Amino acid sequence: MTSLKNSVQLIGRLGSDPEIRTFDSGKKMASFSLATNETYYNTQGEKVEDTQWHNVVVWNKKADVVENYLKKGSEIAVEGKLINRSYEKDGVTKYITEINLNELLMLGKKES
Repeated sequence: MTSLKNSVQLIGRLGSDPEIRTFDSGKKMASFSLATNETYYNTQGEKVEDTQWHNVVVWNKKADVVENYLKKGSEIAVEGKLINRSYEKDGVTKYITEINLNELLMLGKKES
């Protein structure tokens, strides 16, 4: 059960092309937004589509895979852990929740 601690699994599509950063140390980071969709019917019987956006961060060799194979609209499954961080900008504290990716599975059709 220890593997269930701070674990999240999502299937969705990239909302934009991944942003790639290479640091002076040689480490590479990729970040992108992932959209997950849910469809349900409300109490009035109307169909409702709900989209949630998630920030995903990928490091090193997996960042290379993201850089080479993923683009806006790519459908993927991710597994990772939630990271919460904050920073201050113009005297206002901003909070961010990200998924630090452990596993990536590319779904959908292979593009020609």
